[in-house]
Amino acid sequence: MGEAQQKTIQGPRHHTSLKKPLWLVLTVSVISMLLISTHMFPPQGKRSSSHTLSSWLPVHVRKHTDEEVAARAVVREILKTPPFITPNSKIAFLFLTPGTLPFEKLWDEFFKGHEGKFTIYIHPSKERPVHISRHFSDREIHSDEVTWGRISMVDAEKRLLVNALEDPDNQHFVLLSESCIPLHTFDYTYRYLLHSNVSFIESFVDPGQHGTGRHMEHMLPEIAKEDFRKGAQWFTMKRQHAIIVMADGLYYSKFREYCGPGIEADKNCIADEHYLPTFFSMLDPMGISNWSVTYVDWSERRWHPKTYTTNEISLEFMKNVTSEDMSTHVTSVGEHGDELHWPCTWNGITRPCYLFARKFHPDALDTLVNLFPNYTSTAL
Repeated sequence: MGEAQQKTIQGPRHHTSLKKPLWLVLTVSVISMLLISTHMFPPQGKRSSSHTLSSWLPVHVRKHTDEEVAARAVVREILKTPPFITPNSKIAFLFLTPGTLPFEKLWDEFFKGHEGKFTIYIHPSKERPVHISRHFSDREIHSDEVTWGRISMVDAEKRLLVNALEDPDNQHFVLLSESCIPLHTFDYTYRYLLHSNVSFIESFVDPGQHGTGRHMEHMLPEIAKEDFRKGAQWFTMKRQHAIIVMADGLYYSKFREYCGPGIEADKNCIADEHYLPTFFSMLDPMGISNWSVTYVDWSERRWHPKTYTTNEISLEFMKNVTSEDMSTHVTSVGEHGDELHWPCTWNGITRPCYLFARKFHPDALDTLVNLFPNYTSTAL
């Protein structure tokens, strides 16, 4: 066969039909290696069963708006300020009350002998009586009427905070109601709060209709449904956290406009149950405890917690409350609501959860005063 004929029979070689492009080969190789690694070295812990190839791939993160960037920059700068605890440091006790304080006598026992270590601020929504005890004789803060479930409740909390922040010695801030009582001595409470590495703000996910079911689409994009949290309004917080609450306008405005009973269909959003838990979960999740140091009993599963009368109070009951080291969070899932439980730790050490408790009926005053020296703890 001649050379020309041989060339005609063989024809040109098409390399692309015999070998895959280099990029395709590399891609298949990388994916194969990842899949092999996934099976050979599964991640440890409970989440290993849900580990898939998607966890190796980049996750799309929403771009923040200019307002969010500015707000988060301010928060970061404030949180860089270290706590400044001195012998003059005080705790600000912020009482949010519809009228009188029926447990003033008990609080007097709590505060006795510790002048200079605390300051009291009162935000009454009604006119208070003229005759009140020496510990509650000043720093009353008046404003417009406060309505349960509305943003005015948050406004009242912020008004108490901003007045307390004017005193530079106030380093920790405690929000209380007229039905709250102390569970430990002042010294124990003082050390517990001032030397804690977190603020005690309850924040948890309630996937039910009275939790994430209250989220409004109008809160987007700043507040996504998966970021929506729930918690008791009764907080204690460090000075840095009190300052960022006062500095916030962006996230607060979302709750002011879109969180309230009847604002959207049957979503009865309660601002004081969602604003601070959501705000801190988004902006400083490691800086809060996720449970409240104020005990409350939701066992009756009603709109308001159980109120204890004098006949239900005993020394054994009070000791049980003061020694409880497991926090309970009631969700709106199921007919009677599911409960979430997790241990309470103070600077990484298991400690009793609660410093205060509510709700107590005024007729329990004398019983509580008599029991107070016996159920309170002095050692931390």
